[in-house]
Amino acid sequence: MIVFDRKEFEETAREIFTTDSPSGYTGNITALLKRRVEELGYTCRVHNKGTLEVIIPGTDDSRTVATSAHADTLGLMVRSVKGEGTLAVTNVGGPQLPTLDGEYCSVVTRDGRRYSGTILSQAPASHVFPDAKTLPRDLEHMEVRLDEEVRSAEDVKALGIQNGDFVLIDPKFTVTPSGFLKSRFIDDKASVVVLLMLLRWCAREKIPFRHPTHVYFVVYEEVGHGASAMCRDIDEFVTVDMGCVGLDLAGNEYAVSICAKDSGGPYDYELTTRLIELAKKHGISHTVDIFPFYGSDVGAALQAGLDIKGALIGTGVAASHGMERTHVKGIEATLKLLYLYLCEEYDHA
Repeated sequence: MIVFDRKEFEETAREIFTTDSPSGYTGNITALLKRRVEELGYTCRVHNKGTLEVIIPGTDDSRTVATSAHADTLGLMVRSVKGEGTLAVTNVGGPQLPTLDGEYCSVVTRDGRRYSGTILSQAPASHVFPDAKTLPRDLEHMEVRLDEEVRSAEDVKALGIQNGDFVLIDPKFTVTPSGFLKSRFIDDKASVVVLLMLLRWCAREKIPFRHPTHVYFVVYEEVGHGASAMCRDIDEFVTVDMGCVGLDLAGNEYAVSICAKDSGGPYDYELTTRLIELAKKHGISHTVDIFPFYGSDVGAALQAGLDIKGALIGTGVAASHGMERTHVKGIEATLKLLYLYLCEEYDHA
């Protein structure tokens, strides 16, 4: 069984989480992942739209399997430069906008210049604005305040900032002594770390993969078309994404969630059952749940016409699309279940 190394996890996670990668601005994270994967001796290629694919031979050619995690995150872009020198923004994906009030950020220009700033309500001061506590925290009432001496749109444009520039949100990456990972973008960078740890373990311990395997680091999941350009010869696809926590769901931060159905419909019954049985057989802390407001890369692959069995697993994540949190126990459970699926023997109906 694969061994979870807490120190390795924290070091890998820090590197991944502190590399900015909102959907559409993912070149840096793809380049980083490519370097790390090639250092381990794997064969990989970068797709035209930026997805990194790792191609691994297997010992049993009876089927071809795939797994993925998405390296893209939520974010913002400059919608317009306002007359007083602040920036109106538009969302990339679906961040919970009220949680962004007061967050530090950076604006990166098309020619690579970078400026720090803060995302704020248009009524940010209690001593000035009577509606400071009640003004809606939405795109129409929030803006970016730059840490530059700018007083007009012309001042901002002189910095090279223009409409369509990316606004990169500080993830506030933290791992507590008690094992909690607190950060933005655990969805889905925790899963990226899981895949890297699995690849590193298999390379170091010379563990073969059971079937020919394609590992995808996807870069457009948050906007809906991440895994839409996969290999057409894949038979099974287990994507690794976040598990949901809250309301009547069984999921929690200390277990791997196995999703039976999301907004796109049920996942493959046989493959999902097989993953549940694997978790039970090996004593892996797990839950099975329905995610009603959720879509994944399996859905993107199916909508693109791939003839696959699809399933979804992932560590339970609290406060999704906001200030997220999970625990190393949930990440370890996810890593072990994925390892069992890809590398160990299992009964197949």
